[in-house]
Amino acid sequence: MSIARGTVRLGSDVLLASGRLRGARVGIVCNPASVGAGYAHVIDRLRDAEGVRLGAIFGPQHGFRSDVQDNMIETPHRDDPRRQVPVYSLYSETREPTADMLRGLDVLVIDLQDVGARIYTYVYTMANCLRAAARHGVPVIVCDRPNPIGGLLVEGACLEAGYESFVGQFAIPMRHGMTIGELALLFNVHFGLGAPLEVVEMEGWRRAMHADETGLPWVMPSPNMPTLDTALVYPGTVLFEGTMLSEGRGTTRPFELVGAPWIDAEVLAARMNDLGLPGVHCRPAGFEPTFQKHARQYCGGCQLHVTDREAFRPVLTGASLITELRRCDPDRFAWREPPYEYEHTRLPIDILAGSTTLRMQVEDGASPTTIAASWADDEQAFAALRTPYLRY
Repeated sequence: MSIARGTVRLGSDVLLASGRLRGARVGIVCNPASVGAGYAHVIDRLRDAEGVRLGAIFGPQHGFRSDVQDNMIETPHRDDPRRQVPVYSLYSETREPTADMLRGLDVLVIDLQDVGARIYTYVYTMANCLRAAARHGVPVIVCDRPNPIGGLLVEGACLEAGYESFVGQFAIPMRHGMTIGELALLFNVHFGLGAPLEVVEMEGWRRAMHADETGLPWVMPSPNMPTLDTALVYPGTVLFEGTMLSEGRGTTRPFELVGAPWIDAEVLAARMNDLGLPGVHCRPAGFEPTFQKHARQYCGGCQLHVTDREAFRPVLTGASLITELRRCDPDRFAWREPPYEYEHTRLPIDILAGSTTLRMQVEDGASPTTIAASWADDEQAFAALRTPYLRY
C-alpha cells in the first residue's frame, strides 16, 4: 500500500509559536506521547518558551510516565525534582483536578493523544478537567492532535444512559471519528460541561489521514498501544476485556491477538475468514501471555491483519470474533465478572459496549450482520450530531 505522507503541525506547536502563553503560569495535562515532530516533549517546550512559567503537571491513567500497565492501578502524586513542579495524578483518589491543584494557575493546557475509541480514558480525563475548570473558573486550552485511525468513519452503538463509567461518560459510538479537540467542543457545548475552553487547531491534518500519513512520530500513548496497527483494531477487540478470553495483553501484539487455551486456532481463523469481513484477514496464531488473562498458558486464537484501512470495520470485526468464539465452545465461553474500572455491579462487557444489547445479541445467537445493522440509527444520528463540532 502506498502511503501519501503529509506534514501536520500540532495544536501545541501552533500555540507555543503564537507566544500567547507569555506571562502565564501554566498547568499541563500530558504524558510521554505529548511530543511534537522533533520528539521534543511539550513540557520541555513550555519550559523553554519565553515568559512561560510551568506551575503543575497532571498525568492521566497509566501515570505521567505511562509506566503502569493495568486498569485500576492508581498512580501517586509526586514532585518532579528536575522541573521543580508538582506532578498530580488524575488516576488516583481523584479523577479531576482539585481546587488546591488548580490554585495559582492562569491556564490549564491539555495535550493528550487519543486513539479514536469511546472507551479510551484520556478523553474522560479531559472531560473531568473541563468540569473542574468550569467549577473553579480556570481557562482551558486543548491542543489538538490527529485521530490516528482517521476522522471519516463512525461505527458502533452509542452509550446508553445508565451505563456511564470512566470508560464511557457520553452517548457517543465506539468509533467516533473525531479529534480530541473536536471531542472537547462536543463535551463542553452539547453535553454541557461549560468550561472556558479554547481548542488550538492543527495545521495540515485531513480527516482521511491515518497516523503514519501525518509526518509525526508514533509514541505509545499507553503501555498496550504499541503501534498504529494496534489502534486500528482496538475499537473492536477492546470488547474482549469484557470476556474471559485473552485480548493479547501480555504479548507484544495486544488487541491484535485474541484467543484462549481451549481454542483451535485453525478452526477459528477459517470461520472468521469465511465471514468475508471487509478489510481484514484473520491468521491462525498461538501465543502465551506473560501476564493478565491466561498468563503462562498457551492460547490458540488468531491475529488480525488489516488489509484495507478504508474498508475495515473494527467494531464489526470485534463483535464477529466474540460471536464465533462463543460458537466454538459455548460451555467454556464466559463474560468477565466485575469489578472493572471501578464499576462493581454491572458486567464489564455492558460497560464497554455501552448497554446490555451486545451481550444479549451474542447470547441469543444473532449474526454479526444483524448486530451491526442494529447500530445504524445510532451511527447516522451521531454523524449528524458531531457535524457542528468538526474543525477539519
